[in-house]
Amino acid sequence: MTDKNVTKERIAKRMARAGLCSRREAERWIEAGRVVVNGTILETPAFTVSDTDHIKVDGKDIPKLERSRLWRYHKPVGLVTSHKDEKGRETVFDQLPDNLPRVISVGRLDLNSEGLLLLTNDGELARKLELPATGWKRKYRVRVHGRPRDSDMELLARGLTIDGVKYDSIDGTIDSAKGANSWLTIGLREGKNREIRKVIEHLGYSVNRLIRISYGPLVLGDLKAGAVEEVKSRILRDQMGVEKFEDQAPEPATAKRAPRGKRGLLPPKNAASKAGPGSRPPAKGRKTLKIKPPSRRGR
Repeated sequence: MTDKNVTKERIAKRMARAGLCSRREAERWIEAGRVVVNGTILETPAFTVSDTDHIKVDGKDIPKLERSRLWRYHKPVGLVTSHKDEKGRETVFDQLPDNLPRVISVGRLDLNSEGLLLLTNDGELARKLELPATGWKRKYRVRVHGRPRDSDMELLARGLTIDGVKYDSIDGTIDSAKGANSWLTIGLREGKNREIRKVIEHLGYSVNRLIRISYGPLVLGDLKAGAVEEVKSRILRDQMGVEKFEDQAPEPATAKRAPRGKRGLLPPKNAASKAGPGSRPPAKGRKTLKIKPPSRRGR
């Protein structure tokens, strides 16, 4: 008899939650015959499993489900955001500390981009944070060759269509200009492939440095290049809607700690900013910071 109390879920979702891959990748792995459940090779992703099923991928048992965890990582220039690069280039995952579990990235930063990259052991959480419907703005400091005008920023705000691809409204601010270069702050809620570089080039300028400084309420802050810091469960629960931490084990020590006081959350608007890209210290004397979830209304 079937136990009606047993919770079942799609096999692709189970694989994603284990941090192996995304749901789409899981479906491709299944179609390639790489997934075995209870000794039988799956032929279709239209299959549900429970905690009692024995699941193997490429001959290895899939990891047991752990509590959802999230890390801030300062990606340096020159690393590919991929578990395996077809050109043999070094990847983000080659450089992570050995004591991290298997993780996947929340979105990507291209080879020549740097700054805040979120990593998680939960594919479903990654998918949730990537969706434009989540409403989280990604902010970037962008150095361009040339002198953009206010009229260029107005074009970004109205949205552009380039080679048949529609780009929604983008917030752009001209921060400074020195010599042949200018610094901009760019904010967007949906990051299509190389979106910032393409829209800036469409305006007649070129990007020579691109740094992601925040992703929703999480900021790069003073996290050094190559360093990793875990986001606390309280932030996952309060800011991201990840629940049921009460019955889970205490958080382990962070792989690499940022300097004391730099918690990786956006400061209030009136907080003073240090010079330099991505540097936003918390307001003096504040021990905690509560940030309301962003509106899900139109971008």
